[in-house]
Amino acid sequence: MKNVISAAIVAVGIALSGWFVYLGAQRIANKDRAVAVKGLSTRDVQADFVVWPLRFSIQGNDLPALYTRMNETKKEVGAFLMSNGFDADDIRSGSIDVEDQYDGYYSHRPTYQYKLSATMVVATKNVELVSKSTGLESELLQRGILLSSNEWSIDYQFNGLNELKPEMIEEATKNARAVAQKFADDAGCSLGSIRHANQGVFSVESDAYQPWIKHVRVVTTVDYFLK
Repeated sequence: MKNVISAAIVAVGIALSGWFVYLGAQRIANKDRAVAVKGLSTRDVQADFVVWPLRFSIQGNDLPALYTRMNETKKEVGAFLMSNGFDADDIRSGSIDVEDQYDGYYSHRPTYQYKLSATMVVATKNVELVSKSTGLESELLQRGILLSSNEWSIDYQFNGLNELKPEMIEEATKNARAVAQKFADDAGCSLGSIRHANQGVFSVESDAYQPWIKHVRVVTTVDYFLK
């Protein structure tokens, strides 16, 4: 009788061992059953800060007189900008650059020896005002001030990305899960928990025709277990 009981115990033990081995093998097999999907989130936003460089130059042969004239021109440009709605704190004036045009000339001597150049920069949150003011250079030209500025030299910026990140990541993750769920349904599986997730990199690009419009984009990659 003892031998029979011992044999039965051994048989049960072998059966249980086989069952545990089977479960372990199933876990290992299921562990490798996963799907990697991507979720996209995009936003179109307005720029919230802009830098507008305005460069101008004058020429002549009397260097001290040119310095005086250049400083007067800078004041005139600043006053002109403020008369069109810009604050004094938005306007920054750079140094004056001097070029001796006689230095290094070869076959044709320039009419004027000196060329003085200066840059004034408008840096403001009033993006709409800059957009409306880009054609004002012609008014300064009528006063004899030649500005070197164009629409594509204006730097439109967007600084509100941190406020957008949480909702965009949430949206991208939801989109990724929807794709994974469709894949699981088509494969006759159940969608499990997240195995690995990558937030992705946010990109901010200017619109090709309206640079004050910014396209914000993030792609999130998520791996889900399949059951």
